Amino acid sequence: MKQRHPNRSMVAPLPYRVLSLSLYGLQPAVVMKTSRPSAKDNPASKKFFAIKAAISDPSASVFNFAAQKTMYGGKLISAGDEIFLFASENEGGAGLIASGIVITAELVPKAPGIARQTPRVSITVKRQRLADRHLGRSELKPFSTWDDGQPTTELNFKFYRQATNKIVGISDAAAAFLRERF
Repeated sequence: MKQRHPNRSMVAPLPYRVLSLSLYGLQPAVVMKTSRPSAKDNPASKKFFAIKAAISDPSASVFNFAAQKTMYGGKLISAGDEIFLFASENEGGAGLIASGIVITAELVPKAPGIARQTPRVSITVKRQRLADRHLGRSELKPFSTWDDGQPTTELNFKFYRQATNKIVGISDAAAAFLRERF
């Protein structure tokens, strides 16, 4: 007789949801919190993000980004998080242009009937500072030893290994490195 996994009959408390269960009950269920408090409400929850997108007016004080692809934890962005803005070189931009604070963040619902979809988020960002020092693909390209732990390598990997525009989560070290550009 097959044994049931002990956690299989448990109901996850809200706001948690079960993401996957092993078909045969051999692995514990993976549970992920579906929402987290905003960084404005809880400074300890503050995370750092970066976005590479088409930015037509780099000097704007507020930026709206609709239905942006997310990777590397980018879908966890919320109001109050710090974000670094990169004007996509593929769209004629110049790389790092500004930093700001996320004012609003909304997960875009997935379209029905499509099996695999990249999570998308719409955000509004209030600009805090303009970059003083250039940082783009040409400066990050030499950093390609993917497992060296350097913030420059992290940024190169997340933005330029796959050159699509996107929102990504970044480490504290990468955020500290980017702050040096202002």
